[in-house]
Amino acid sequence: MSTETPLGGVALLRWTWRQLTSMRTALLLLMLLGVASIPGSLFPQRTQNPMKVRDYLATHGALGTWLDRFRFFDVYSSPWFSAIYLLLFISLIGCVLPRTLEHLRAIGKEPPLTPRNLDRMDGFATLSQGDLDKAEAWLRKKSFRIRRDENSISAEKGYARETGNLLFHLSLILILVAVGVGALFGSKGEAIVNVGDRFINTPTSYDSLAFGKFQSDQSMQSFSLRVTDFSAKYDPATNAPQDYTLTVAAANPIGSSEKKVIIKVNSPLTYANTKIYLQANGYSPVVTVRDKSGAITFHGPVTFLPQDGNLTSIGAIKVPDMNPQIGFVGSFIPTYDRNSKRGAFSAFPEVLDPRLLLSVWKGNLGLDTGIPQSVYRLDTSKMQRIALKQLTLGQTLEFGEGSITFDGWRSWVNLQIVDDPGKLYALFGAIFAILGLLLSLFTRQRRIWVKASNQVEIAGLAKNAAPGLLEELAQLKKWMEDEL
Repeated sequence: MSTETPLGGVALLRWTWRQLTSMRTALLLLMLLGVASIPGSLFPQRTQNPMKVRDYLATHGALGTWLDRFRFFDVYSSPWFSAIYLLLFISLIGCVLPRTLEHLRAIGKEPPLTPRNLDRMDGFATLSQGDLDKAEAWLRKKSFRIRRDENSISAEKGYARETGNLLFHLSLILILVAVGVGALFGSKGEAIVNVGDRFINTPTSYDSLAFGKFQSDQSMQSFSLRVTDFSAKYDPATNAPQDYTLTVAAANPIGSSEKKVIIKVNSPLTYANTKIYLQANGYSPVVTVRDKSGAITFHGPVTFLPQDGNLTSIGAIKVPDMNPQIGFVGSFIPTYDRNSKRGAFSAFPEVLDPRLLLSVWKGNLGLDTGIPQSVYRLDTSKMQRIALKQLTLGQTLEFGEGSITFDGWRSWVNLQIVDDPGKLYALFGAIFAILGLLLSLFTRQRRIWVKASNQVEIAGLAKNAAPGLLEELAQLKKWMEDEL
């Protein structure tokens, strides 16, 4: 018959708290957080690309539905990811803070008393006679903290090891706090802007925008940018990019006088916690579309997306105001080349010999269904192709229902606008974590005792089996014997 007494409510809570705040649990939760982040890189996320999520759900049927139920398309805001994050945060605090307080109290204390039986310690050795004053002088020279008794010395050094260990873990907590602050009070968005156009920092100007839980459009920085110029330099031998320079006329706040600002890839424009990064670039062919009567139904640049390093780009032009509705599937080739295997492609990223390849479709563009669709793709499932042609600069394609003219091109830039109030704290946390790790790795914590009775005894103890103790004891013994 079992004699074990079941745990009471308070005892059970204490046991649960001890398990949660153990270092083993913290490491397990840290590993689990890394594993839980994997779906965020494998599956499209609604906050970054809702169109891809919709396409995935439409393509994968039941599998997509079940993944959506378990929030695999909203990983970082899902209950299970948040639960792991909060448990890790609590575990680290409960584990590290008590150790920190204990360490702070221990720093001001003397080393422990000399053990009675030094022969059980590492590196035990005896001398026929010796002077404790000489031993104390040597230990102080080696930066040991000394506790001197009547016939013994207890010395200790290496407190910085535990200091570094605690600094590392406290820095992890700071990083977690910074990430949480950024997720709750920050925002991240992207916008493609053609050279010559203006970007105003309002939600409607973004191509994609995600707010933190406690962030809204009311707290967005007030600024506007007018893209005045963009230049890209490429290596003629390798086609590799050498430099990107974006010139903007910036107004902060909106409506104030504009100032010329240069933005580069590693040099963003900063307003308080908001940073504007130059992330990508491409080309927007400029076209004019006319109907049968010759009236202009569309005119302007259309953003095409690069498909390779030489900026071979594809896109779609939609003209819903024509009857029937007209759509174009196009490829923009900055520097035209062609072979039998690849077909038409760009041989260099700069615009040296531009071509616009177009296929013309008529029918229902599907814009009135209420289902969002990509501006860069054309759904031709309910359309009929009526023309196909390659245009040079200034050339016009007649297709029965109207015409399209290739007028030119403009460069576009992709701006990434990030408001992350926790980024500075995360930076400090990373710096302190590295410093703490270095202190922990390169500091050797040990104790040495010298005891004088009928003979002089010396011994030591290395914390965490750190090497070098025996050599240090041998040096102490030799120094004391040389002083006899």
